[in-house]
Amino acid sequence: MRWIIERLLLSLITIMGSLTLIFILIRLMPGNPIDYLISQLLYTQQMPVDAVMAYVKSYYGFLPNKPIHEQYIEYVCNMLRGDFGKSLLYLGTPVNSIIGHNLPWTLFLLSYSILISFILGISIGIFLAYKRGTKLDSAFTLGLTILNSVPSYIVALILVTVGIFTGIPYRGAYSVEPSFSLEFIANVFHHATLPMISYTLVTFSGWALAMRGSAITVLGSDYIVVAVARGLSKRRILTHYVGKTAILPLFTSLVISLGFMFGGAVFIETIFAYPGVGYFLSTAVAARDYPLIQGCFFVIVISVVLGTLLADIIYYRIDPRVRRGEI
Repeated sequence: MRWIIERLLLSLITIMGSLTLIFILIRLMPGNPIDYLISQLLYTQQMPVDAVMAYVKSYYGFLPNKPIHEQYIEYVCNMLRGDFGKSLLYLGTPVNSIIGHNLPWTLFLLSYSILISFILGISIGIFLAYKRGTKLDSAFTLGLTILNSVPSYIVALILVTVGIFTGIPYRGAYSVEPSFSLEFIANVFHHATLPMISYTLVTFSGWALAMRGSAITVLGSDYIVVAVARGLSKRRILTHYVGKTAILPLFTSLVISLGFMFGGAVFIETIFAYPGVGYFLSTAVAARDYPLIQGCFFVIVISVVLGTLLADIIYYRIDPRVRRGEI
């Protein structure tokens, strides 16, 4: 229990430190969000400058010249209350509403991609571990290593080109009227094909290499030698002995990866114009929309921290060595 409490405290410290860093870095960015908003209002609403300034101050409740310590206190209090303010880019729309409406798209895409890449990766990894030392193993390992080093946005750009020539949707999340129908569900999965492949191609190679290394370590264990001596089939040894043991370290990485993939979502969702949190974060950064940037980053930070905490708790439950304090 003490170990879990320590992890909880560490998670809270990490969240507060991350929020402070976000606050500082955003305000070091060049440009002024209020200038952007004022120019938008002057252009679209044809309002006098004085009226626009009064509107911005009363409606949004802040101006950039407010003392920095007051901005920070207000920022932390709002974050802790879950009040991210109103977007400057999407005039007056609450940030909570924007994130709440688009977060499910990111979660759907990430969950869909991680499930496929994890299953594919561990299957290939355990196969390569069994074939260790062969030419097939060397060729696959080299290919997976190269693929693992390719940035996700490069893969995404290539797949956009594929979509242009093949007719596979490469922009948006759907192209039919939203409804609880098989047509809409099929359309959503069709539009998620290329973004999902982008995630899968970049991440499954990492799972395969990690599983290969873990399985090779397990294959050298004494109980595997005993299992072979007992005449057990290769399939049973790989699935019941090697697989179950080698996959344990990967379970924690699986949970953590869901949080860290939110960062990659910025590039992939922007390239495919997929309406998730990453897409709106990129548009917010371009427009210096402080409230929306802070809200999106807060979601990403919470995802990473909670993913890491959940992974620690799972590992604590499934590995008795952690409970005994051996590791």
